[in-house]
Amino acid sequence: MKSWKTVLGLTAASALTILAACGGGDSESGSGDDKTLVVGASNVPHAEILEHVQDEYEEKGYTLEIKKFQDYVLPNKTLADGELDANYFQHQPYLESQMAENKDYKFASAGGVHIEPIGVYSQDYASLDELPDGAEIIMSSSVADHGRILTMLQSEGLLTLAEGKTTDATVSDIVDNPKNLEFKTDVEAALLPQAFNNGEGDAVLINTNYAIDAGLNPLEDAIALEGEDSPYVNLIVTREGDEDDERVKALLEVLTSEETQQWILDEYKGAVVPVKQ
Repeated sequence: MKSWKTVLGLTAASALTILAACGGGDSESGSGDDKTLVVGASNVPHAEILEHVQDEYEEKGYTLEIKKFQDYVLPNKTLADGELDANYFQHQPYLESQMAENKDYKFASAGGVHIEPIGVYSQDYASLDELPDGAEIIMSSSVADHGRILTMLQSEGLLTLAEGKTTDATVSDIVDNPKNLEFKTDVEAALLPQAFNNGEGDAVLINTNYAIDAGLNPLEDAIALEGEDSPYVNLIVTREGDEDDERVKALLEVLTSEETQQWILDEYKGAVVPVKQ
């Protein structure tokens, strides 16, 4: 496989650990400073994009502190606890599922920044057509990703979902499965690259941020990639009522500027797609 970025040694133990945390916070707001914004983000590409706009953000009179996470649970918990002012790692379906599961999560989207197409990776097969009868498909344990993945596989002609099922689909909603695909759905999203590297399953569906972080190039290494029309836009999320905070609005301005959009396209070679172009 072609290495795209240097891998910093993800292990199973680090999958649920906050990495490189910086900045402090009181129990009510991330920084306790009306000119400082503390944002939690996945290591790649979210934190990298935030680092890219730090100088431009400072030119607007604010300071951006970034706390890096390598899982999909702690960023929302930490936001709810008041240690962050915002987070940047999730799309709307995941946000809604998390608020449904955790009644104390009172969050709001301040706006979208980019899309990360999910890719299908295989050690043994060069295309989806080559997958054998009874192939094992490994995907994230995040139920919010299941409908997204199954809809993608349906668009590729591998299966058919029950009528009306899209983002809310689960494996039980498959009504036609010509290749008798078997789905393994209990792997933490952060561990999907490790499953792929270990040669587990016949195909592994990996979220782009974890693929990039593990040195994979989605455009070259994936045997199939979600289309750019994906509705799964990655959001800046705040606690409810903070989405119009001037610090947050200023961050959205620099994240969606023409310069930043072009940098995202150049840096990630189309594997990360800005929502405004």
